[in-house]
Amino acid sequence: MRIATTVFLTDRTVSPVRLARSLEERGFSGLYLPEHTHIPVSRDTPAPMGGELPEMYGRTLDPFVALGQAAAVTERLHLGTGITLVAQHDPIGLAKQVATLDHLSGGRFTLGIGYGWNVEEAADHGVEWRTRRDLVRDRMALMRALWAPEPTAYVGQYCSVRASSAHPKPVRAPRELDPGSPLYGPRTLIGGAAGPKLFAAIADHADGWLPIGGGGLTESLPVLRQVWETAGRDPKSLRVVPYAVHPTPGKLAHYADLGIEEVVLQLPSAPEPEILRALDEFARYL
Repeated sequence: MRIATTVFLTDRTVSPVRLARSLEERGFSGLYLPEHTHIPVSRDTPAPMGGELPEMYGRTLDPFVALGQAAAVTERLHLGTGITLVAQHDPIGLAKQVATLDHLSGGRFTLGIGYGWNVEEAADHGVEWRTRRDLVRDRMALMRALWAPEPTAYVGQYCSVRASSAHPKPVRAPRELDPGSPLYGPRTLIGGAAGPKLFAAIADHADGWLPIGGGGLTESLPVLRQVWETAGRDPKSLRVVPYAVHPTPGKLAHYADLGIEEVVLQLPSAPEPEILRALDEFARYL
């Protein structure tokens, strides 16, 4: 099982360069970074974990800039977002960012995407909350048109693009993993809680699932696999990566029994000495 990590990197934590080097030196497989552009001070949306929202949410570094630094100082470390708030981006610009990072890292990038939880943050980006899932699907389709080998036009409900020259292209297409997939671009995983809407979206326009916290997989995995196969996807190509996990030996053994090949452990949002202590603690799982 590959052991990757995630952390809220901020202007008060370890730097992306120091963290990436420390991860690769110890043999961890990857680094995934979350995204928040800003956190409106006045909001009605409750914190996802309950209580007060930790300060790190409003201090988060831009994941693409930080992962670009990480890519430049490593050779094997896989890089990912957990997650990119697609609805809050211009899709043409985001497609360029993703393809550039994947190209410069030699195909080491995983695009984790999601729908978000902060209504006020999304509203400042002009996102209508009730239609955000359809918006994300539309924007992903546009991005895949730009990643296609030949100039490809896309006209959707919320966005469109002319057939265009758009380079660089992502290094690895999911078609290499699933010959029946119509999807172009890097490995794409959708984060979120188990449910019919999420599983339908994963089977429609992604390569797998980032289940936050990794709980309840015994019950939810068979359901997702059924939805996946019903959509005509190759059963062997589905990727499920438990995300932001607080590990125990029993938990990781359970994931292995379920056939899971990668897990992302949660690091504290902290200065370098505390991060290094956490890495040394997690190293026993490598």
